[in-house]
Amino acid sequence: MAEINCAEACVNGCVLGEDCPHLDYQKKATQFIQDTPLDQILTMADEAVRKRMIERASQPPKWVFPEE
Repeated sequence: MAEINCAEACVNGCVLGEDCPHLDYQKKATQFIQDTPLDQILTMADEAVRKRMIERASQPPKWVFPEE
């Protein structure tokens, strides 16, 4: 099986079908979505966003200098 970049090749759907190496992850994600209430998923997402905001606020600013 040839190596492909799924992020580029599978934009409109998986091109490998049943040979996809990520099929197991897809099944687990589908099961998680079906078994988890939407309110709980939204709470988890809100906590993740809040955590990232706190981490970014505690970091010093990163300076980017343009090339001359």
